Amino acid sequence: MKHVRLALIVTIAALGAGIAAQQNAPLNRAPKGFTALFNGKDLTGWRGRQPNYNPVEEAKLSKEEHAKKQAEWNAARDQHWKVDVAKGEIVSDGQSPHLATMKDYGDFEFDVDWLMVNHNGDSGVYLRGYPQVQVWDPDNPREVANGAPKGSGALWNDKADNPGKWPLVKADNPVGQWNTFKIKMIGSRVWVTFNDKLTVDGAVLDNYFDGVKPEHPPEPIVAKGPIELQTHGSEIRFRNIYVREIPADEAKAALAKFGGK
Repeated sequence: MKHVRLALIVTIAALGAGIAAQQNAPLNRAPKGFTALFNGKDLTGWRGRQPNYNPVEEAKLSKEEHAKKQAEWNAARDQHWKVDVAKGEIVSDGQSPHLATMKDYGDFEFDVDWLMVNHNGDSGVYLRGYPQVQVWDPDNPREVANGAPKGSGALWNDKADNPGKWPLVKADNPVGQWNTFKIKMIGSRVWVTFNDKLTVDGAVLDNYFDGVKPEHPPEPIVAKGPIELQTHGSEIRFRNIYVREIPADEAKAALAKFGGK
């Protein structure tokens, strides 16, 4: 019995040390193999972007048209997004526009910590410009009909028959506590690990902007696009934002069990 108790004490101590180490880990320093997208000081590498703007339509803009729009989006970004340098956090006041990476990504892993400051917030991560890995308050009474009690961390804008629409498990920490997304996207498929729990397992991200007509096949999502942070309605904070671009051989292996698609 003494040996069992000793083993239990050692295990608990180890877990406590691990949690403490995680809490005391330096902020905004990318783990091996990843690149930090936020330097903890300013919004270098990020641009404003019009909410729910089809990346296909953005690509059609002339150089001059895009420059004009981008200047407007960046001006709006500077009104609604800031950096809390003392805490090393990006802060959104919950209004437009989105905060998008300047670089476009194809197959990637994306890690981000997020914190909903107050109840009834709404946010998300757009993948290649498409909505979205959902963030919301599961206890928001106004969103019960939309499925908020199921939790965050799934592809809420997917069609009703897509298994990625709802999280496999509810993994949200209470409002006011930090949460972590680990998102992987290969082709049109997405995996989400939310607070160390798998909430999306290789589900297809539907093309939100595809106005499908019966005589036309669905339009695929673009092969490369920005990663975006979206908020509306309340203050949301972000930190520890990292990306890893996935090489072709790794992407092919991951899609093999789905028939390569």
